[in-house]
Amino acid sequence: MSTAPTTTTAEAPPPDAPAPSSRRWAPLRPLILRLHFYAGVLIAPFLLVAATTGFLYAGSFQAEKIIYSKEMTVPVGDRKLPISQQVAAARTSYPEGDIAAIRPSATDDASTRVMLSGVKGVESDRTLAVFVDPYTAEVRGALEQYGSSAALPVRTWIDRFHRDLLLGESGRLYSELAASWLWVVALGGVVLWFSRRRALRKVRGTTGRRRTLGLHGTVGVWAAIGFVFLSATGLTWSTYTGANIAELRTSLGQETPSVSAAVGAGHEGHGGGGGTASGDVGGVSLDKVLAAARAQGLSNPVEIVPPADAKSAYVVKQIQAQWPTKADSVAIAPATGQVTDTLRFDDYPVLAKLTRWGIDLHTGVLFGLVNQIALMALTLALILLIVWGYRLWWQRGRGSSFGRPIPRGAWRQVPPLILVPLVAVVAAVGYFVPLLGITLAAFVVLDIAVGAVARRRGKAAPAEAGQA
Repeated sequence: MSTAPTTTTAEAPPPDAPAPSSRRWAPLRPLILRLHFYAGVLIAPFLLVAATTGFLYAGSFQAEKIIYSKEMTVPVGDRKLPISQQVAAARTSYPEGDIAAIRPSATDDASTRVMLSGVKGVESDRTLAVFVDPYTAEVRGALEQYGSSAALPVRTWIDRFHRDLLLGESGRLYSELAASWLWVVALGGVVLWFSRRRALRKVRGTTGRRRTLGLHGTVGVWAAIGFVFLSATGLTWSTYTGANIAELRTSLGQETPSVSAAVGAGHEGHGGGGGTASGDVGGVSLDKVLAAARAQGLSNPVEIVPPADAKSAYVVKQIQAQWPTKADSVAIAPATGQVTDTLRFDDYPVLAKLTRWGIDLHTGVLFGLVNQIALMALTLALILLIVWGYRLWWQRGRGSSFGRPIPRGAWRQVPPLILVPLVAVVAAVGYFVPLLGITLAAFVVLDIAVGAVARRRGKAAPAEAGQA
C-alpha cells in the first residue's frame, strides 16, 4: 500500500465520489450505496453473531477430538470383534432405550458407536452414543449426540447457538435473516468497490477514513464469493427460504432420494425397535447384515439402522461426508439377509448432489481440516468487515455527528427503463426469500418516515426564523 503524502489539490474528489462514467447503469450506484449502508448498520449485528459462532463451529471439530479423545479413540489391537459382540457389550452397560443406529469402528484407532434413543434424561432430538472398544468390547463411556453429523456436546452447543441462539425454532429467524442479507451486502459491496476504483486512484494517502475504506473494500472483494456461497448454502436448510427451495427442488424432480426400507412377504423380521441385547431383531445377525452391505461395496464409514418394525428392513448407509463423498445405501431383510433395495450416490439428481456438497462444505467437513481453516478465515474476514464498516459510519460523521446517513432520493436518479424491471426482480426475490423481502420493505418504510420527519423540521426552521 502506498505511503506517499496526501495531495491537497482542490480538484481531488472525496472518497465517496464515483468514478466519472457515462454508463447507463451509473445512476444505480447511489441506490446501491444507500442499501449497503442500511444493511450494514441494521443487519450487521446478526451477521456478527453468525460469523462469530461460525468461527467457533469450524474449530469445534478439532476441539471435539481433543476433549473426547478417551471415548473416540482406542489403542490399536490385533483383531476387531464381531459387531454383534460390541453391541451386546454396549447394551449390557446401557440396557435402557432402543438402538437407533450403530456406527462400526471406521479406522484402526476409532471406537464403535452404539446410539440409543428414548433414554431417560436425553432430549428427544438426540441419542446417547455408547463408545465401545472394537478390540476388547470395553465400554469407554457414553455421551449425548446430535444430528447426522454425530456432534458431541461441545459441537452440539456451538451448532445450536449458531443456528438458533439456543432459542429453538423462533431463534432460527436470526440465522435466516443473516443468510438472506449476506449475499446482498457482499455483491453490493463489490459493485461499489469497482465503481469507485478510478476515483480512489486520484486520492493519494493511506490514513483516516480512506485507509479504513481501502481495507474494508479490498477484503470484502476477495471474500465476496465465499460470502455468497455461505449465504446460499445456509438458506437451503432455513425455515422459510429453505421450504421454498425444497418445494422448487421437488417440482423439478431434484429432491434427495432415500433407500426403501419396506420388505415384502417372506422377508419380514420377528421384532422391531431396539431388538435384542445384541441389536438383532430376529433372523440374521448384525454381522451378516454388515457382511451383506460390504458385499454391495459399502466400505467404511457406515451406519446400521435397525428395522423400525416387523415389516421394515435394516438400512446400511455410507456416511462419509468428506471428499470423495460416500453415500451409497442398501436395505437388507432381517429374516433372510437378502438385499431388498440399493441406492447409489451416483444416481442422485444433480441438485441433490450439489445440495449435499454445499452443506458439507458449509459445515466444514467436505475437505476436512483445510475446509475448517478456510471457513475460519472467511468468518474472521466477515467480523473484520463489520468492525471496519461501523468505523466507516463513525468516521463519516467527521466529529460533528455520529454516522451521517447516505443522502436519500437515490432512486429518483434511476431511469424508468432500469427502475421498473429492477423493482420487479426485487419483488420476486423478496417473495422467494421472505425475510429479505420483509426487512427490505421495513427499510423503505423507515427511510420514508425519516425523510418525512426531516422535511417537517426543515419547514419548521424557516418559520421559527421568520417569527424571531
